[in-house]
Amino acid sequence: MLALLLIQRTNIEPILHYCCRDRNILGMQSDVMGLYAAGLRNILCITGDPPRMGDYPEATPVFDVDAIGLVNIVHGLNQGHDIGKNPIGKPSSYFIGIGANPEALDMKREISRFEWKVDAGAEFAITQPVFNPEALLRFLDLIDHVRIPVIAGIWPLASFRNAEFMRNEVPGCVVPDEVLERMKKARTKEEARDEGIRIAQESIERTRDQIQGLQVSAPFGRYETAFEVVKILGGGLGGKVE
Repeated sequence: MLALLLIQRTNIEPILHYCCRDRNILGMQSDVMGLYAAGLRNILCITGDPPRMGDYPEATPVFDVDAIGLVNIVHGLNQGHDIGKNPIGKPSSYFIGIGANPEALDMKREISRFEWKVDAGAEFAITQPVFNPEALLRFLDLIDHVRIPVIAGIWPLASFRNAEFMRNEVPGCVVPDEVLERMKKARTKEEARDEGIRIAQESIERTRDQIQGLQVSAPFGRYETAFEVVKILGGGLGGKVE
């Protein structure tokens, strides 16, 4: 509903993050078809974390399919058929995205799944928050044979405590020791915020020629922090912009 409200009330074209945890395969197909009819055109297909890792651990997960299966569903609608291969009339034209983890513990599996997602119909990828730009660059080399546009996730850290939380509590997020040390040295909230912005900007500067976009988070709803981060983009990504 938030995605639809953005479409209806603003000029923002949203990317819906849709996971496989909460609905069965019929519900997911119904949602995706209905959202397209309502005007949504961009979707990020993710498997989703188990409920036990969130605020409602007693909730029941579904996981009829994972992100690869969801990409197959959406791509099928783009080809004009449903999950039963029945024609749906006019095909949809979703721009299909996927998640990627440049620092996955099992990198062989991560690359294999990335290949399957691209083969299923993925057209762009958004990464987990990047705190180690060198790891992202290595990952880009590893997926060069199945390269699609990559949007780097950027999270400007707000404090040392925030950095510890991201490192220990957020699945798939890796915060290097040197980043923790830099955040630990900040003596005030303002210093910590400024250091988090610098770390984020350094990641952007190191990778900007190799990526096709950014997803910059606004920790704790502090949107001005995200604005400060992107000030470094005076020349755009990989070239000058007006």
